[in-house]
Amino acid sequence: MSSPAAPVLHWFLPTGGDGRDPGGVTAVQGRTATATRRGADLGYLAQVARAAEQSGFAKLLTPVGLGCVDPWVLTPAVAAVTERIGFLVAFRSGLARPTLIAQQADTFRRLFGDRIALNVVTGGDPAEQRAYGDHLAKSERYVRTGELMQVVRELLDGKPVDLDGRHVRVEGARLDTSDSAPHIPLYFGGASPAAEEVAARHAEVQLLWGEPPAALAERIARVRGKAALLGRTLSFGLRLHVITRDTAAEAWAEADRILAGLDPVAVRASQERFARMDSTGQARMTALHGGSAGNLTVAPNLWAGIGLVREGAGTALVGSHDEVAERLFEYRRLGIDEFILSGYPHLEEAYRVGEEVAPRLRTLTEAA
Repeated sequence: MSSPAAPVLHWFLPTGGDGRDPGGVTAVQGRTATATRRGADLGYLAQVARAAEQSGFAKLLTPVGLGCVDPWVLTPAVAAVTERIGFLVAFRSGLARPTLIAQQADTFRRLFGDRIALNVVTGGDPAEQRAYGDHLAKSERYVRTGELMQVVRELLDGKPVDLDGRHVRVEGARLDTSDSAPHIPLYFGGASPAAEEVAARHAEVQLLWGEPPAALAERIARVRGKAALLGRTLSFGLRLHVITRDTAAEAWAEADRILAGLDPVAVRASQERFARMDSTGQARMTALHGGSAGNLTVAPNLWAGIGLVREGAGTALVGSHDEVAERLFEYRRLGIDEFILSGYPHLEEAYRVGEEVAPRLRTLTEAA
């Protein structure tokens, strides 16, 4: 069996504000002052982007939702003040028509070349979806997502599109694209059976949240199998936070500091909100800690404390630089091709992870 190639590392752009402590990402409820001491203005986000670029990260994930600045407005502004780093632009399927989404992505491609990829988000919080004017049930949201991804993919590939779907109807759509236009990959996340079907059929990279390795291995094998039945292959990416220090004791002391600083009222409000979501992925994150700070270490070096207040990806790798690199390498051997990493605050931690963890991970993969 051949050794795995070095994975691609990406970073996260905190477009809802930043600080030393975790907080909500997309929702306007439950945000704390300590989590947003640094506002999501262009000056600060450009600093984070340049730090990630200088540290060797390939792309920046920009989240989408209430409480975040809009990624379609932000990312071109940040791209203009950076040189190489790409952008994994998240968008909510159903909030804009697929031809417009493809046109926006193609415009970004014309202006900045191959520095864009798309992260298709179905949405797992019914309250937030309704705030956007989207009242579809979860099962229908995934049907719509699949139809949208089909149209966007074909348009970005320069094909004419006609589709009379259940939720998406497009007639005579086509973009004026060059045959040499850089490819724009489609990333997609979701843990439910419906999400896995969409991933197998339409995604190029299936995004996962940080769970114990055995749980992820099962999911990777299942989605790969579904894609193979369709004659497709896809890659896998993993979204994780990182608390890495020179020694394990220092890293766990930082995790303890974060945990001690969490407001019990904010934790309770966050857990109540998460319980009202219809996201399978969120339910899996919540199940790791059960809403309690009792036992948050759910696998070697995998800590679920961030998920007490943060929706979505709620786990962090905690340990020395060597330990964190080793855990990432274990995930790489499972089949993870890309990692989207983050740490608090995102500016300083971009340098720390890029300078200390990334070289160790490369060494491990080269030696395997």
